[in-house]
Amino acid sequence: MTKKASAIANSNIALVKYWGKRNEDLILPYNSSISVTLDKIYTHTTVEFSENLKRDIIIINDKEINTQDSEYEEYVGRFLKKLRELYPNKAKNLNAKIVSRNNFPTAAGLASSASGFAALALACNEALELNLSKKELSILARLGSGSACRSIYGGFVEWRKGIFEDGRDSYAEQIATKEHWPDFRIIICITSSKEKKIKSRAGMKQTVLTSPFYKAWLETIEEDIRLVKKGIIEKDFKLVGSVAELNCLRMHSTMITTKPPIIYWNGATIEIINLVLRLREEGIECYFTIDAGPQVKILCLEEFVKDIVERIKEVNEIENIIITSPGDDAKVTNEHLF
Repeated sequence: MTKKASAIANSNIALVKYWGKRNEDLILPYNSSISVTLDKIYTHTTVEFSENLKRDIIIINDKEINTQDSEYEEYVGRFLKKLRELYPNKAKNLNAKIVSRNNFPTAAGLASSASGFAALALACNEALELNLSKKELSILARLGSGSACRSIYGGFVEWRKGIFEDGRDSYAEQIATKEHWPDFRIIICITSSKEKKIKSRAGMKQTVLTSPFYKAWLETIEEDIRLVKKGIIEKDFKLVGSVAELNCLRMHSTMITTKPPIIYWNGATIEIINLVLRLREEGIECYFTIDAGPQVKILCLEEFVKDIVERIKEVNEIENIIITSPGDDAKVTNEHLF
């Protein structure tokens, strides 16, 4: 018996960040978060489950992953184990071949795990004929990477932290479709395409354990969630941008005060932050946000994109500029990678 399916999921960036887990095994967060799903940057994944496969085979960006590595066990291996535990009648006795490709830098602070596990969850759902709802898909994707639960949906999305220990109420919901705010733009400034030295999962754990600012960070989140949701619904760009920028700085403050400190920024990151502040003083309304990496995402409306991009080009050490808009839901595709 062979079952094959493919899916494409877009990456997302958090406007209200997720940083820290209350349950490492089920990937349950301490706080809720809000993101915007991006067009143009995505993961394409093909999955085949078969009795004929002697072991799981994982190929990411044309590189086969050693299934004996601890990194495999922590990420894809762990996800497949959870999948087989949840759906033993469908997946327990079948090994998987997974081929996945990103069209953007991997593990560099651009949420490649979000698009990766959202695409994997959807492809597994299709291949195994699980018939999961969007809510159930979001929960399944979360078991691979927390932010992946948000990439199941397009547009603007909230991940509810939930309160139950089994995670049944920790999933994403769409706040608004991409059509709701068509002139919302995210300019991604790639300052380094190298893999970051400290993965988000390890960084979060250390921050929760050691940062004196972590408790204060959590105390600010609910108000940030309320304001950003209000701003999205009312299309109040200043409200969304200003809260997102401050939320980003607060999160990075917890990282910087972690022992040992986690500093993802590089020189170009700082230059772009300062550029955004200058642009605002000049009357070009834009705001920055940065996830767990050195890449800066500039939030703006379509009318200012051209002016902002011209100014970004003056910054040294910018490897690439990607102009994105709110993107689509994760989707099944008939285009297989093998």
